[in-house]
Amino acid sequence: MLPAPFEYHRPDTLEEALQLLAEHGEDAKVLAGGQSLIPLMKLRFAAPARLIDVNRIAGLDAIEEAEGFLRIGALVRHNSLAASDLIKERYPTIAAAAPLISDPIVRNLGTIGGSLAHADPSGDLGSVMLALGASVVVRSTGGEREIAATNLAEGPFQSSLAPNELLTEIRVPSPPPRSGGTYLKLERKVGDFATVAAAIFLTLENGAIGRAGIGLTSVGLTNLKAEAAETVLGGASPGEDAWTEAGRLAAEAAQPSTDVRGSADYKRHVVDVYVRRGLATAAEMAGAA
Repeated sequence: MLPAPFEYHRPDTLEEALQLLAEHGEDAKVLAGGQSLIPLMKLRFAAPARLIDVNRIAGLDAIEEAEGFLRIGALVRHNSLAASDLIKERYPTIAAAAPLISDPIVRNLGTIGGSLAHADPSGDLGSVMLALGASVVVRSTGGEREIAATNLAEGPFQSSLAPNELLTEIRVPSPPPRSGGTYLKLERKVGDFATVAAAIFLTLENGAIGRAGIGLTSVGLTNLKAEAAETVLGGASPGEDAWTEAGRLAAEAAQPSTDVRGSADYKRHVVDVYVRRGLATAAEMAGAA
């Protein structure tokens, strides 16, 4: 099937793109990597009147650390994230997730900003950003605002971006010393969506857990932040007792459905196992005894 007819715009500047979004609003869709949008258009699940291709806009493809944050431009491709030495050295949760996103073709073309704006509950990076306490920066002709990752997805494939807004940057707080993290993903085959996945981040302070972040993939209508599990870990001694309780609470927070990938009970069990396993890995990385 072919997409419905549409008008194509390719702005050279951010200001031009924002003006087009201001003029056309809900009639327009932003095209970056197109790895989700183009298939939807070919199936006519989406039929925007206009496409605004932002790939020519300079300055939206940087990965840098400054002023206490990792800043990831919205046009950074998944493979660039996976290949970044800064990510490998400083951000283990992102480093573990990036090579597991879909397949090489999607990773070559797909963008970080597009993935997050798409708000797919099976998207890997949504859970990573929840675990890391990240936020996104969005722009419109009216100015700039910052949205916490916890407030970005409002439902499956529904983000809190207004029709006239463009996601331009992701901000991740720089990790303190003695931090660790990972991303564990169960998939039927390489490149498939996750049956279940868990993003883990952990810091240690004076022999105890300072902060923990846990994001869950494919077990709810959005990526889920396991807040009760995170809370119980704060101030606890790192070890099997803490991991067991956090895994139990994370499994309780999961809201999976039974489908061809497995039963709801099976998926909750995987959440429990992955959270316990991920926390142990993160603590070892952070230097726990």
